[in-house]
Amino acid sequence: MRLRLPATVRQGADWLRRLAATTPGAIAAIAVAAVVLCLISGLVCANELSDKTTRRDNALTRSEPLNNAAQSLYVALSQADASAATAFLSGGVESPQIRSQYQQALADAAGALATATAGANDPQSRRIVANISADLPAYTGLVESARANNRQGFPVGSAYLREASGLMQKSLLPSAAQLATERAAALRADQRAITGPPWLAIVLLLLVLAGAGAASRILLRRTNRLFNLGIVTAAGAALVALVWVVVSAITSAGAIDTGAGGPTTRSENLAQARILGQQARTDEMLELITRGDTTGTEADFSAKTGQLHDRLSGVVRADSPVLLQFSQWVAGHRKQVGYYDAANYPAAVEQAIGTAPTDSSGIFTVLDDSVRADLTQTRVQVREQIASAGDSWIGAAAGTLVLLVFAAGAAVIGLWPRLKEFQ
Repeated sequence: MRLRLPATVRQGADWLRRLAATTPGAIAAIAVAAVVLCLISGLVCANELSDKTTRRDNALTRSEPLNNAAQSLYVALSQADASAATAFLSGGVESPQIRSQYQQALADAAGALATATAGANDPQSRRIVANISADLPAYTGLVESARANNRQGFPVGSAYLREASGLMQKSLLPSAAQLATERAAALRADQRAITGPPWLAIVLLLLVLAGAGAASRILLRRTNRLFNLGIVTAAGAALVALVWVVVSAITSAGAIDTGAGGPTTRSENLAQARILGQQARTDEMLELITRGDTTGTEADFSAKTGQLHDRLSGVVRADSPVLLQFSQWVAGHRKQVGYYDAANYPAAVEQAIGTAPTDSSGIFTVLDDSVRADLTQTRVQVREQIASAGDSWIGAAAGTLVLLVFAAGAAVIGLWPRLKEFQ
């Protein structure tokens, strides 16, 4: 059955068609369309552009700090495992310095975990931090059992330490790595949102310009006037808004370098380098603690130091002191293995944890401190780039809205005299 409109509706539609066919009707339609299109475009542009500064604020106050906390948690857990192994290898009562390193690593992990927990709003993140919160006390309990047995000279202490390290490697660190990956992805999403072109705003502004061109053609046919000052002014305001948006987009995109050489990628590589270094250091200690076949631990050490070298080579110069420190540490490890293979266990232990300038402990500490300093500096660069990219959009939301409201008013003011001619 065909739907029939009420008679009054049909009559109203016929009247509008007849009115639109007249010159006054066409001018009135252009005025209404100009006002509606300009106001809608202004509101959409203001909303889309204000979201850029909102995402900048979110990146600086939430996603970047949470990303840093996740990286710090991952590093601190790896450092705690390495420190625990070093303390155990020292035998008896470890030195205050070694004990302090372990306790500081745990404190750093606890602080980073608290920050990560406060920012865990999604179920996946809550599950990860819950797993870490449950496993961390179990890990510290095993380490303390190993420490107590080691002080009394009981061989079972090494079994407790291996179990603790296994818990760290198989549960704590994978959970921390998953959390770090999620936080890094969230930070990059905010960076893309800040720097990405506001396509809807650009399309609407182009539509306003196209509408101004179409209105000018209609007016030329109807009134024989080449230009209407109001339409031209409205088009000029829309063009200024479009240029503003495009320039802001280009400036913002240029402010953040997310490429392979940018600080965001550099920060991720440096954090991973610290983690790999601490894990390799743990392998170095466990190799001596277990006093068994070193084939497996040597394979793990070589794999991790190979990845560490690749990470460092991607972010530092070939003549950087960091690469020299890395080479010295690996050379010290080879000396340790040589002593161990020659059945000179005391010399191997001394090479691993001794205080001489050529011993592995001091060289590794210098290497880790250098990477940490680079990581701290890189984080500052990441935050500066995010702030700079967000600053590119300051005023754009309000500015485009004002320009398009002005364009709507200019169109009405310019068309009103033409309508009065037909009174």
